[in-house]
Amino acid sequence: MIARTPDSPPLRIAVLGSGSGSNCQSLIDAIADGTLNAEIVGIFSDVEDARILERARRHDIPGRYLSGAPFKTKIEGEAETRYLEALAACGAEVIALAGFMRIVKHGLLSRFSNRIVNIHPSLLPAFPGVHSWEQALRYGTKLAGCTVHLVDEGTDTGPIIIQRAVPVLDDDTPETLHARIQVEEHIAYPEALRLIADGRITIRDHRVLLPTAPATPPHPAALDHKGL
Repeated sequence: MIARTPDSPPLRIAVLGSGSGSNCQSLIDAIADGTLNAEIVGIFSDVEDARILERARRHDIPGRYLSGAPFKTKIEGEAETRYLEALAACGAEVIALAGFMRIVKHGLLSRFSNRIVNIHPSLLPAFPGVHSWEQALRYGTKLAGCTVHLVDEGTDTGPIIIQRAVPVLDDDTPETLHARIQVEEHIAYPEALRLIADGRITIRDHRVLLPTAPATPPHPAALDHKGL
């Protein structure tokens, strides 16, 4: 992880996405309102007409289609070289995956060790992989949610930075549950990047350690009759 403090220059983030880019928009908005000390230096998509590239154009952020060929589900070989060159050219310090539907492989992981962040629509380690909200409904879990984590060699197995939960309602459909999870995603992703930008996370033994808030005294009503 990069050594930073709250007074550091804006964190240089590159976003990789394959779809609409709503989580990318949450980062753009947080930067615009001054709650995230960062700059998005590039938005790259493996889908030529992805809406995330429209967001880049609308906000005057450099955006570019980068083919993932010859593979369909991963970034490796020639494609990995293309991405590494583009990331180096824009001076990216951290990569934020925002609905990027390809597996990141060794070259990117080694170049950006502990500097690739992903958001996943479940409370990991439960329900990794695709359509996690549908998995949660089929399983009958009472809580769903989202997880922001660092990316490693596994599938949704990297150290967890932040999680936010939502209840699963008896009348939920995949669409209604997914929509409520997305609301929490748009809160969690800027929050996690804010922790990184301010240098407030430490990684130890596959765990992300976060700063703790100062302890507050117990409310008098919480004390028993002996005042202990």
